[in-house]
Amino acid sequence: MKTVQISLNSIDKVKSFVNDITRFDAEFDLVSGRYVIDAKSIMGIFSLDISKPITLNIHTENDEKLIDDILEALKPYLAE
Repeated sequence: MKTVQISLNSIDKVKSFVNDITRFDAEFDLVSGRYVIDAKSIMGIFSLDISKPITLNIHTENDEKLIDDILEALKPYLAE
């Protein structure tokens, strides 16, 4: 599992984020406080407080190439 902090502070960012990660054959969870939701669910994301950075857990079978591709796609969303 790989964990990164992302920022989805606008509706357009949420839409493009979901479109970007649905291309990958991996499981993605967003964690905000005590809530854990499927990151591929737009409705789920809008149930979170998107004004703050959110933790993204990426679940893969230790496929380094896939992880590198996912992290490259996530660059616009990574929290500073």
